[in-house]
Amino acid sequence: MSSPPIRTVGVIGAGRIGRPIIGHLVRKGFVVVANDVDGSKQEAVEKQGAGWAELAELARDAGAILICVGYDRDLRALMVEGLINKVSAGAIVVVLSTVQPRTVQELEEIARYKGVAVVDATMCRGGRAADAGTMLSFVAGDPAVIERLKPVVSAYSTDIVYTGAVGTAQVAKAANNLLMWACLIANHEALALAQRFGVDVELLRTALQKTGADNGVLRNWGTSTMAWADDDLDIIQSMAEDAGIALPQAELNRELCRALKPKKFQLDQYGDEPWRRK
Repeated sequence: MSSPPIRTVGVIGAGRIGRPIIGHLVRKGFVVVANDVDGSKQEAVEKQGAGWAELAELARDAGAILICVGYDRDLRALMVEGLINKVSAGAIVVVLSTVQPRTVQELEEIARYKGVAVVDATMCRGGRAADAGTMLSFVAGDPAVIERLKPVVSAYSTDIVYTGAVGTAQVAKAANNLLMWACLIANHEALALAQRFGVDVELLRTALQKTGADNGVLRNWGTSTMAWADDDLDIIQSMAEDAGIALPQAELNRELCRALKPKKFQLDQYGDEPWRRK
């Protein structure tokens, strides 16, 4: 007997990404109930047509619960608070947050004995895509569960890529982030060098988009907040340790991102500090 379609979706986390997702779900006809540790977000959520509820009520009523909290520690805090014990059997807990793969795997193991499915569904393309409903979502978990969940994820994603077992969507997102931050640094260095030699930076940036040097950060130059750079690269380094693999560029990029963040996109200031030289 097939499971009924998901009608009610809970969203935990109504921040920069969670709030647009709530709006897309409402527009697609889902009954949406949200919660956030910041109660001041309730009014904005309700204006979008969603409800607001305490965690226990949300967990009880929702057929799918999207977790869109900021950090690994926030997801673990939800686990400690016993979220899974509050979720109704047959529901799907969906981890949208970028966290350690093992964190999602631990959550899945706990939930399995409660009759609750856990999948991860990490997102790429950032805030503009969240607003437009054009995210790319990596999804991982039991294929039958993912198939049932697809109408929910499709409400805010134009591309859905299945990556395999629970936790692998986190790995795919980590690979995306590793490349993205590397590109951000390389773009700064290339354009700063060109500027010092008197080349029109905007002319060059437009031209580079027609070469093998093209990348998403270059196309959307000037828009990244770098809010998640340090956390993303910390997760990547921890994953590398778990896998027993050295990622020297990722380690260096974390240091470079820390230095870059206060003056990002200010090419006239890039490279003023002396750097290590052999």
